[in-house]
Amino acid sequence: MKHFYLPFEKKQDFDYSAAAIEKLSEYEKYQLSFHPERPKYLDYLQVFKNVEPCFESNLHGSNLIQTHRAVLDTASGPVKVMLVGQQSSPTSNFEQLQQLMRKNGTAEQWNQGMPTPASYERALKAIKLAEKEARLIITMIDTPGADPTEEAESGGIAWKIGHCMQALAEASVPTISVIMNRGCSGGAIALTGCDIVLAMEYSTYLVISPEACSSILFRTRDKANLAAEISQITSKEALHHKIIDAIIAEPDGPAHRFPQSAIASLRASLCNHIEQLSAIPQEEVFDARVQRWKQIGRWDRITEEEIASFEQHRSRRIARPEGNMFVQRHKGCRGSDGKRIYDPVLYSALIDDNYVCKDCGYRYTRLSAYDYIDIVLDQGSFREHEATRHLVDLDILGFPGYSQKILEERKKTGIASALLTGDGTVGGKPVVICVTDFGFLGGSFCMSTGEKIWQASQIALDRKCPIIIQAAGGGARMHEGCSSMVSIPKIHVALSRVEKAGIPVLTIITDPTLGGVAIGFGSRGIQLFEHKAGNIGFSGKRVIEQYTGKKTSHDFQTTTWLQEKGYANHIVNPMSMHMDIEAIINDFYRN
Repeated sequence: MKHFYLPFEKKQDFDYSAAAIEKLSEYEKYQLSFHPERPKYLDYLQVFKNVEPCFESNLHGSNLIQTHRAVLDTASGPVKVMLVGQQSSPTSNFEQLQQLMRKNGTAEQWNQGMPTPASYERALKAIKLAEKEARLIITMIDTPGADPTEEAESGGIAWKIGHCMQALAEASVPTISVIMNRGCSGGAIALTGCDIVLAMEYSTYLVISPEACSSILFRTRDKANLAAEISQITSKEALHHKIIDAIIAEPDGPAHRFPQSAIASLRASLCNHIEQLSAIPQEEVFDARVQRWKQIGRWDRITEEEIASFEQHRSRRIARPEGNMFVQRHKGCRGSDGKRIYDPVLYSALIDDNYVCKDCGYRYTRLSAYDYIDIVLDQGSFREHEATRHLVDLDILGFPGYSQKILEERKKTGIASALLTGDGTVGGKPVVICVTDFGFLGGSFCMSTGEKIWQASQIALDRKCPIIIQAAGGGARMHEGCSSMVSIPKIHVALSRVEKAGIPVLTIITDPTLGGVAIGFGSRGIQLFEHKAGNIGFSGKRVIEQYTGKKTSHDFQTTTWLQEKGYANHIVNPMSMHMDIEAIINDFYRN
């Protein structure tokens, strides 16, 4: 039988022992986690009995997540389970894999191991069926990330990933997740928001690939090892940061060389943890989940004196020009014919178009957090929450330059972190509001954001008033490693608590709402899409074009494009947004 060998496996002194693996570089450990011969989801089915596939589909990429009813024999007796497993390639047999990949269409079918909207749709159906049949849910994670293509965006991949997290957050049955190999980015976090999260000993759990992290940090992909080291992506480091609950030993050595002992180890670990979950009465499953996720994340606190050194209520609105009705056109504006346009822009038209150039789509400005407070709330009604005012970002990884960057962002934006929460009124009715400032590290989702939304949700519950969240930003913040990404399921649990109490969640989708923000609170509640907003979805336009090697379509990821695809059903203009929101708030209080 032919085998695949990574470069370090070919060295004479490498013997697959724990000591030998410990000596590997961080990037080599990353490579080990997705060795093509490591056992995959279908290999682990031998742990279970009465295995029955469900929701099979021929849609593109649906095989990247497979679903099975099954039974697991435990010391206390058989347990019915629903298996939702990411299958990153057709087989772990390297010889068979080579033969299969030579067949026309096979490589496209397996999509580089990246789940598509059809994959997550299949997972959603399985979660719903598990609840109906009272089956414990086990998710198995193995992915380099979700599909970064325009086709995936057209299929609503951001919302489907978000709905998977919401479904797991609200599941009436216990849930367990196992990171088998590589669990990367939103493709992984979609299915790891569970009651217990386990990881195989030589797996990795990461917010962004080392190559992509290196490209962003150092403008080259050649420092991937340093990026892997900085990001702390191994299962041991995940346990240290308390974003997984336990490690499943690979007792004889890495699973691709000793698969049966790894499979036996996983079975024993599952049985042990299922015993714990089975002891929780069904009516207490959700409450136990709330207590688990309440503990997730780490943050720092600062004093009022520190806040006073930078705090300013800054606006980024373009002021009305004095003396005339026009503002200077932005540099480089070109019409659809490619010709430069120099004429000034009518100020009133620019405001009507939400600061977007009608000729080329350029955005003149992105509003600040305080701008959105002024737009949404009754004038002068905002009061920042004392509970969240002093919560700020914590550099848990010692990430290069992060602490200094945070200080710079505070002075630049006048706020302590990317998200503010507080109380206010809309039409005289009390609400809780959370606003994001894209100017603060691109509004990236981080641990302090997760905690602030958690606390704001609790305040909304205590006061029985609606919560309004303005979404802006890109992916989970790489400076905090996987801990930032793991805070996304946390806010799904928080917002599900609010909705379960019959209290509305209103989400204002603004430009940009991507990645971790989109699949987090951007996918929740009553969604109001801002007029002329763009860059709304999972993967950014530049990422997609680099991956596919072709330009995205006209108006891609704008509210107009999303409306055509059926995702943006309620579009609001910032100038009239207050009235739209007031109508929804009044309906709640009237009923």
